Amino acid sequence: MSDSIKHECGIAFIRLLKPLSYYQEKYGTSLYGLNKLYLLMEKQHNRGQDGAGIATIKLDVKPGHRYISRYRSMAQNAVADIFGYVQSKFVDIQEETPELMQDAEWLKQNVSFIGEVLLGHLRYGTHGKNSIENCHPFLRQNNWMTRNLVLAGNFNMTNVDELLEQLYELGQHPKEKADTVTVLEKIGHFLDDENQELFDTYKKEGLDNVEITHKISEHLDIAKILRRSAKNWDGGYAISGIVGNGDAFVLRDPSGIRPAYYYADDEIVVAASERPAIQTAFNIQFKNVKEIEPGHALIVKKDGTVTQEIFREPEEKRACSFERIYFSRGSDAEIYKERKHLGALLCDQILNAVNSDLKNTVFSFIPNTAEVSFYGMVDGLHSYIRKVQKDALLHRKEVLDDTALDELLSMRPRVEKLAIKDVKLRTFITQDADRGDMVAHVYDTTYGVIKNHVDTLVAVDDSIVRGTTLKQSIIKIIDRLHPKKIIIVSSAPQIRYPDCYGIDMSRMGQFVAFEAAIQLLKERGMENVIDEVYEKCKASLLLPKGEIVNHVKDIYRPFKQEEISAQIAKIITPAGTVAEVEVIYQTLDNLHVACPNHSGDWYFSGNYPTPGGNKVVNKAFVNWKEGNNQRAYI
Repeated sequence: MSDSIKHECGIAFIRLLKPLSYYQEKYGTSLYGLNKLYLLMEKQHNRGQDGAGIATIKLDVKPGHRYISRYRSMAQNAVADIFGYVQSKFVDIQEETPELMQDAEWLKQNVSFIGEVLLGHLRYGTHGKNSIENCHPFLRQNNWMTRNLVLAGNFNMTNVDELLEQLYELGQHPKEKADTVTVLEKIGHFLDDENQELFDTYKKEGLDNVEITHKISEHLDIAKILRRSAKNWDGGYAISGIVGNGDAFVLRDPSGIRPAYYYADDEIVVAASERPAIQTAFNIQFKNVKEIEPGHALIVKKDGTVTQEIFREPEEKRACSFERIYFSRGSDAEIYKERKHLGALLCDQILNAVNSDLKNTVFSFIPNTAEVSFYGMVDGLHSYIRKVQKDALLHRKEVLDDTALDELLSMRPRVEKLAIKDVKLRTFITQDADRGDMVAHVYDTTYGVIKNHVDTLVAVDDSIVRGTTLKQSIIKIIDRLHPKKIIIVSSAPQIRYPDCYGIDMSRMGQFVAFEAAIQLLKERGMENVIDEVYEKCKASLLLPKGEIVNHVKDIYRPFKQEEISAQIAKIITPAGTVAEVEVIYQTLDNLHVACPNHSGDWYFSGNYPTPGGNKVVNKAFVNWKEGNNQRAYI
């Protein structure tokens, strides 16, 4: 992606099902769980740049001994910082009494973070202050073991106000207005409730308090707690939690918006936001890593029982398509194929734009995430060439002389790496004018492969959000190669609407497609549409959430996709550009062909999977019209 959009959060959960001595004996280390948690987090480091945290719980610890450990970091390399801190716990032991590093039980009793239940989180803050207090995992503490709760997640709720009001009605007084707090306190409230119900039941049976404590731990109904807690949540979420006794869960929203995968055998249960992280960390085959189903919670009881239970009735699955295009790592086998397919599906539009003149067209990509789509496009071009060659040989073979035959058989796409990202370059100069000049050089190019004012240059990007990097850097750079024409190709459709489920794409003014539509309305004397949409959006905010519709669609309705693309081309073309600039976008239909199991396309279509999405998009438009730069879901 040429424009920088930070990724969403990532979760990493591990439950060791055997005693720690088992892993010491089989794998040669009692730190097996910690080592795997580190790998699981590092392999998801594309998610969450604002901080990280881990928490561990020791099972069956005697009263008076610490059993929960937590550490969070906002260091530049937070994961390495966290595990450096954990490693420091073992330095003296390794130097002074190295034999104790082989004693799993001693380590568990005497060293923090050595436990059977482990939870890691990579944070990207979609809103709120960026401080250590905002880093997951969150901890809700209590002297009763089964009332302690550790929580971390990849989520954003669209109805925080409503959820806060419900907490007030329960008699709580949350310390801040944030979905993380509301989710923690909501689950915590019903965890307390469940504890109290069980306590009262067993007290009536005449059990003493110590016996009751063990009974509560055994019979705590995690699915019931989650059903009661999540009843009114509106958002996209994958949330993992651990109760102090060791019961744990990973739950996924009813529409399957946010991703969550897991693997379980007789040694371990592991869950993460991305499948390849599990595959790599544990050497697991693709087929053995499963998705947590929408509306379901993967529940691991303290005794090691693993179930997947419904906590909310599943809705139509609307898994996020942007995960497939950009956010998740492309090392997932299915995502890799889908990204290649997205590239291949662009070939007809590209060939039409260059009049099928492959001889005078050079194909490249904008590093680094568009590379896989580019390979798919190249495969599609080769398929087109084979079709042309086959047609000529079958139907025109009598008129092909040696020269024409040689030219036919030598057909191939001219593929070059022209845009090179200089990752070491930093725009450190403070003056705006100087910084702008530095930004223009974040990308470099390869000279000498373009025929001056003859060749068309086709550059594939995986998505175009703001268009600022294209305008400030990429187009300026490649125009120096003197192509006749520059065609920027997006493997994603036009991003027209904000996200409200955990990704920082929440302001209407961010989107170059929105800017283009507004410009077209003004140029064509249709400003009344803007005013009408504003009035509709503002009025809708007073309606019950379930009655709100997305009125921002009316901004785009007067125009064909090609008209908006042409206007975008004008917007992103910097002054002084000699080459003609054209922009081609993936179609929505082709997106669904390439990613058939991930129909969550609200960024492009405006069809939100939850009622709160329609409220957020209308609020985002009202904010834009009123000059309010605030996120629409706060």
